[in-house]
Amino acid sequence: MNHSERFVFITEWYDPNASLFRRYELLYYPGDGSVEMHDVKNHRTFLKRTKYDDLQLEDLFIGNKVNIFSRQLVLLDYGDQYTARQLGSRKEKTLALIKPDAISKAGEIIEIINKAGFTITKLKMMMLSRKEATDFYVDHQSKPFFNELIQFITSGPIIALEILRDDAICEWKRLLGPANSGMARTETPGSIRALFGTDGLRNAAHGPDSFACAAREVELFFPSSGVCGPANTAKFTNCTCCIVKPHVVGDGMLGKILMAIRDAGFEISAMQMFNMDRVNVEEFYEVYKGVVSEYNEMVTEMFSGPCVAMEIQQNDPTKTFREFCGPADPEIARHLRPGTLRAIFGKTKIQNAVHCTDLPEDGLLEVQYFFKILDN
Repeated sequence: MNHSERFVFITEWYDPNASLFRRYELLYYPGDGSVEMHDVKNHRTFLKRTKYDDLQLEDLFIGNKVNIFSRQLVLLDYGDQYTARQLGSRKEKTLALIKPDAISKAGEIIEIINKAGFTITKLKMMMLSRKEATDFYVDHQSKPFFNELIQFITSGPIIALEILRDDAICEWKRLLGPANSGMARTETPGSIRALFGTDGLRNAAHGPDSFACAAREVELFFPSSGVCGPANTAKFTNCTCCIVKPHVVGDGMLGKILMAIRDAGFEISAMQMFNMDRVNVEEFYEVYKGVVSEYNEMVTEMFSGPCVAMEIQQNDPTKTFREFCGPADPEIARHLRPGTLRAIFGKTKIQNAVHCTDLPEDGLLEVQYFFKILDN
């Protein structure tokens, strides 16, 4: 390995004390996994070259957020031609859409996506209006089955995901299999449509065919400008809040958690990925400040990467979702309640897999925080 090789990125950090964005040049040396930072404005070294094991080469792509010594940096651009050439061509984004017929199998499909080496960069459960559906299927407008298509895609919630890896567009199409589920079962029996689809219309999931198509569809579901995309599906009644913590999302375990929640008889009525910043996390966790000794570590974990917030329908008051999450400390959970989410997926008291609403009366407030305040 070339020990002098280095990759350079222009990054931005929000300084909460000064309420402004600061720009840094981030240098990463893959040879020994060390980092160095320079203050762009003042042309000064901000961080001398230091070994930092928490950053991996695969984290370095434009648009990603990385944590360097608990500062969250957004990677804005390549810092030199070499970095752009070496790293620029490898990552590609595409849209993965789980259709209304396969919503109950979202866990399995997300598990397949993670296992295939994709990173999920955006995720949102949404309800399409007729107009949004028409924009999405604009190429099919002249086809005889157009109306049926629109009716089906607006018949219930869908889950849109932006997924990332080398050669993402082709790879995702390969995982999906042929558009007709019957044909998929014959030709590619392990594919998503073979496993979860019914026919040519109800075929579980969708993926765009080309780079241009992928860019257009991602923009439709996750607009980059200030426009709101399609609406989330939160009901704001009989609900409680669950947040799948960043360490679980990062380890590719989201699918398994979704399956466990479904198999325990709970309904996920809204779901969305959020990249929270420190200010939001502190606001959300305010009730624990000065109460829980691990407060600071809890905050840092929650903004260390993307988390996934969910609205859980709490229809049966006897079987509460909080009980299903288990004791806050996974070690205790493994002894006392081995079947709970934290016993199975938790690592430490900080990395304990999920946050769930503590008090029944706070369920609605916590759901509103994510699905009304942060999702705007």
